[in-house]
Amino acid sequence: MSPERFARISKLLDQRQSDLTLCLESVHKNHNLAALVRTADAVGIHDVHAIWYERHFRLTRGAAVGSEKWVKVHHHDGLTPCIEQLRSEGKQILVTNLSDQAVDFRAIDYTKPTAIIMGQERRGVTPEAIAAADHEIIIPMVGMAESLNVSVAAAVILYEAQRQRDAAGMYQQPTLSAQERERVLFEGGHPIFARLCRLNNIPYPSLDSDGQIAADDTWWQQIRSAKR
Repeated sequence: MSPERFARISKLLDQRQSDLTLCLESVHKNHNLAALVRTADAVGIHDVHAIWYERHFRLTRGAAVGSEKWVKVHHHDGLTPCIEQLRSEGKQILVTNLSDQAVDFRAIDYTKPTAIIMGQERRGVTPEAIAAADHEIIIPMVGMAESLNVSVAAAVILYEAQRQRDAAGMYQQPTLSAQERERVLFEGGHPIFARLCRLNNIPYPSLDSDGQIAADDTWWQQIRSAKR
């Protein structure tokens, strides 16, 4: 890994917002999934959750939501396990929904640990997701259309979250664990070796302070004899 690449990845990891996440409830169109994950990466989100109700969509669309290697995607078979995980992490849960209870998305404090649920392209969020949320939010619109494309709506909301967090200095406060930083540095800085490790169930090696592999002879022997 070159010093330039090490510096770039390190800066990315320093700004990751580990307590801000996006939850995609049965969003299944490939172009939307790819756009949503890319936007999440752009504002420093490290983890995205994909909620699936149909195994067919998980198998055929799961690859699209996991296509961005810099964002870690967690797949859930249904809403309940996802909500339980988010609650255990102390996150407030928001859903985008057009209702009398919904508030302007800009009225929310996004400096709090936050999860934003975006609903399926045609039907939106489910009643169960609405019931589980702490707040319903809307993006005010003055045209004839009542809603934006799901990836566009997510971008609008996430950049408000980014604005608030940047103003609060949260992008200058690294929050990722040392273990997670090293994983991303290895996979991003040494992709060929990372692929061999995954293919052959070889543990990732340690990295030195410059992001270079610091492995013993046993690890290198495993790599040399690994299946390509």
